[in-house]
Amino acid sequence: MKYIEIAKTYEVLEKTSSKIAKTDILTELFKKTPTEDIEKVVLLIQGIVFPKYSGLELGIAIQMMIKAIARSTGFSVEKVEEMFKKTGDLGLVAENCIKEKKQASLLKKELEVEDVFKNLQKLAYLTGEGSQDKKLNLIAELLSFSKPQEAKYIVRTILGDLRVGVAEGIIRDAIAKSFLPEGKESLEILDYALNIYPNFGEIAKISKENGLKGLKQIKVKLGQPIQVMLGEKAESIKEVIDEFGKVAAEYKYDGMRAQIHKDGEKIWIFTRRLENVTKQFPDLVELCKKHIKAKKCIVEGEVVAIDEKSSPLPFQILSQRIQRKYDIEKMVKEIPIQINLFDIVFLDDEMLFDKKLKERREILEKTVEQKQGKFMLAKQIITDNIKELEKFYKEALNAKQEGIFLKVLDSKYIFGRHVGGWYKIKPTMETLDLAIIGATWGTGKRAGWLGSFILGCRDEKTGKFLECGMLGTGVKEKKTKETDITFEELTKILKPLIISEKGSNVRFKPKVVISVDYQEIQVSPNYESGFALRFPRFVALRQDKGPEDVDTVERIKYLYELQKKTKK
Repeated sequence: MKYIEIAKTYEVLEKTSSKIAKTDILTELFKKTPTEDIEKVVLLIQGIVFPKYSGLELGIAIQMMIKAIARSTGFSVEKVEEMFKKTGDLGLVAENCIKEKKQASLLKKELEVEDVFKNLQKLAYLTGEGSQDKKLNLIAELLSFSKPQEAKYIVRTILGDLRVGVAEGIIRDAIAKSFLPEGKESLEILDYALNIYPNFGEIAKISKENGLKGLKQIKVKLGQPIQVMLGEKAESIKEVIDEFGKVAAEYKYDGMRAQIHKDGEKIWIFTRRLENVTKQFPDLVELCKKHIKAKKCIVEGEVVAIDEKSSPLPFQILSQRIQRKYDIEKMVKEIPIQINLFDIVFLDDEMLFDKKLKERREILEKTVEQKQGKFMLAKQIITDNIKELEKFYKEALNAKQEGIFLKVLDSKYIFGRHVGGWYKIKPTMETLDLAIIGATWGTGKRAGWLGSFILGCRDEKTGKFLECGMLGTGVKEKKTKETDITFEELTKILKPLIISEKGSNVRFKPKVVISVDYQEIQVSPNYESGFALRFPRFVALRQDKGPEDVDTVERIKYLYELQKKTKK
């Protein structure tokens, strides 16, 4: 299949706002895509060339892309930079440069989907000495064969900024319309398959080749993460008890959600975002080998950092280990961990999703051997006594944890959020998890660093990120303790995510999530969300969370209303 077919589809999608129309556009593309290309095409429509859980990244910064565009078109680096400052979109810059190309390519050929896909994948595997030059040459070569329209989307794909407005829900609906019978049953089976194989490309191929029959045969694959079940926020303990009666109450630990796969001596560890962090936690791998008695299983727990007395430390300390790619053994010694297991969803080739929570806990207890202070079951009580639960909640907060979960005893394991069964109880004026969506360059002491950061909450209906405050407090100019995050560190993390820059103002892809506390929430016409956080302060960099975990504008509105009641 020719890559120009995808580029033309991107173009139409970019100009289309209706979700139904976008679904129809993708359905048309998927239906005419050959089976051997369908997996690649579906991934490319998402703007990626690896499933999200692979952990592989193309790792191309804006400056390298500017050089690649210059090299492939004959324009100077300075001219490309000037065009970028005007448009804020290197994809458009590449398109315009190729339209006005100064040097004709000696070789001319039409790009195939296979060519683009394989070459983009190669970028992730080029490492070590001379790898930057090899990456630069590879991108420049690809652009030199591209038509203007193709170049725009190749550049955007490499930079992770496709801008065609296609959410996963639209892709899922297009797969269903393309390859499955109409109806609710098809969507339910497709959703179930996507939760077990969270790879839209692979699911599209199975759907195209074998329809519902193929999807129904999908089983858990050890080493490939599944979507996890998430809790909902509840207003009070009483509200949950009034509805469900007796529940299992567990500590809500201030740590990293870990999905652990075991197949004999092989262990994999995934975060709630399905990132593979096995290499970062060799100590946890060894604990799993010693203390999980089953040959094959998937268990879930919360990893927390601990001190020499096995007391929990804030998540901010643990976060230093999550993204660490070097000096891992040093970090193991400096930041020891403990895991608290709370669920089991797969055991010796049997999927346990349909078993009740109480049964799964009993199976978990038989499957693992606890080691005090290191490898334990989550602290749990079962009761419908509100006073007892309130005491347990205070105990969790005094133990420096986030709060408690109230879990319905006969609830099944249901993938995703807002599914019922698990309810979070946390302090009313809790921190908010928000995305950094913009910033301004600092001056004076902060010159060369990003100084003030624009916070964004999520609009659940549109998927957009809406401004809700500006933050500068809590980030440090100098590191005085290990948990400090400096302006310099945050600038390094955010720079590769720049999507536009005008004067001192910068906008980012909303990928960096931070926990923020604040004095109060105010109504504000100055921000798109309609709300502003008064005196927001940086609390922690949440490397375990992604854009989908950012608090919603509805949540901010709810906290605002709650705040009004408490002031009366």
